Amino acid sequence: MAKTLQSIRGMHDILPEQSAAWQYLESTVRQLLARYSYREIRTPIVEVTELFKRAVGEVTDIVEKEMYTFEDRNGESLSLRPEGTASCVRAGIEHGLFYNQQQRIWYTGPMFRHERPQKGRYRQFHQVGVETFGIAGPDIDAELIAISARLWQELGLKNVRLELNSLGTPTSRAIYREKLIEYFSAHLDVLDEEAKQRLHSNPLRILDTKHPATRLIADAAPSLHDYLDPESKQHFEQLCSMLEAMGIQYVINPRLVRGLDYYTRTVFEWITEELGAQGTICAGGRYDGLVSQMGGQETPACGFAMGMERLLELMQVQEQALSATAPDLYLVLAGEQASSAGIVLAEKLRTELPKLKLQVNAGGGSIKTQMKRADKAGARYALILGEQELAAGTIGFKPMQDATANQVSLKLTELGQYLASQLN
Repeated sequence: MAKTLQSIRGMHDILPEQSAAWQYLESTVRQLLARYSYREIRTPIVEVTELFKRAVGEVTDIVEKEMYTFEDRNGESLSLRPEGTASCVRAGIEHGLFYNQQQRIWYTGPMFRHERPQKGRYRQFHQVGVETFGIAGPDIDAELIAISARLWQELGLKNVRLELNSLGTPTSRAIYREKLIEYFSAHLDVLDEEAKQRLHSNPLRILDTKHPATRLIADAAPSLHDYLDPESKQHFEQLCSMLEAMGIQYVINPRLVRGLDYYTRTVFEWITEELGAQGTICAGGRYDGLVSQMGGQETPACGFAMGMERLLELMQVQEQALSATAPDLYLVLAGEQASSAGIVLAEKLRTELPKLKLQVNAGGGSIKTQMKRADKAGARYALILGEQELAAGTIGFKPMQDATANQVSLKLTELGQYLASQLN
C-alpha cells in the first residue's frame, strides 16, 4: 500500500473552517490601510538569492541558515522569499517608484524560513507588510505605529505593549559596534557558542540573546543611546513626543536591535505575554540606506511587518469574535420539480439581494437529512420547497437558531421583499 502523503513539516493547510478567521483578519487590515491611503503591491514569491544576501545581510541567521535556496534549470541561484521588504525595494527600483516620489504601500502573502517548527514559528508563514519610501521625518514613523495601534483596537486585542529603540546611523552604530566587541571580548569565558560566533560578524545580535549566562553579560553592556549621533537623538525624541500626543504608550528598550542588518534609527516591536516565547506580533523600523544599498537613489524608508498566524492565535487566546461565513439561508428541496425550480429561485434571490449568503442543497436527501445539513452549515434560516409548496406558489421559512420559533409559509412572489426585511 502506498504511503499516505502529508504536508511538509512546518507548512500547514488552512482548512475551510479556519479560513473564515483569515478572511476576517485580511479584510480588516485591507480596509484599515485603505483609510490611510496605502496601496497594495504584489511581488513574486521567488527571487534571485543575491537580492536577500544584499538586502537582509549575508551574516544574518536568515541568509546563513534559514533560506530555501535552489538552482533553477539555467543554473541561477533562486530563493523563496524569507521576508517582503527586499522584494518591495527591488520592485520600486526596477519600476521607478522612488525617485522624487513618496510611496505608501503594503503587501501580504506567504514567506519561507527553514527554522525548527514550533508554536507561532513555521517554515511557511504569512505576513502583512507596510512600507513607506521618500519620507525622512519621524512623522511617518509615528503614522506607522499609529496604524498598528489602531489595528489592535479594531481587532479588540488587549495587553499588547510597544517597545521602541533607536539604532542611530551606520556611522554611529559602527562606533558602538567596536565598543561592543571590546566589551564582549573581555567576557569570552561566559559567552555561549552562538554569541562567540556573532562577536565579530554581528555583535549587536548578542544583545537580544536568550542564553541565561550571556543575558547577564549583555544586560550590563554599554548602551547604544550613549553613542547616538545628534540627529538620531532628535529624531527619536520627536517620535516619542508624537506618540505621547496621540496617547500611544511605549517602553524604551535599549536592547531592541531587530534581526536584519538594514535597520537604521527607529526600531519597534509590539509584544504580548500571552503567546509564550513567540511574543512579537508586529515589528519594524527605518531602513534609510537600503534602497541605495541595492542600487537605487538615496531614499529614506520605514515600515513594519506582522505575522498573520500569531495575530490569529492571539485573537483566539483572547476569544475575539470573528466574522461568520455561515449562510443566511439554506434552501431545502424535496422532489425533482422542486429541485429544478430551486436553482432558478436561488439565482433570482441572489440577483435581488446581492449580499445574501445562500446555500442550496445538492445531492438529494430527505427533508430531515437536509435540515441536518442546514444546521451543520450554521444557517440562520431554512427555506423549504417541496412539490406541494411549488404547486401552491409558496415556500416554508424556518428560523434555525431559535428552537421555539415556528415555520411559516410565504408566497414566492413576496419572498425577496420578506427576506430583505428579515436579514437587515
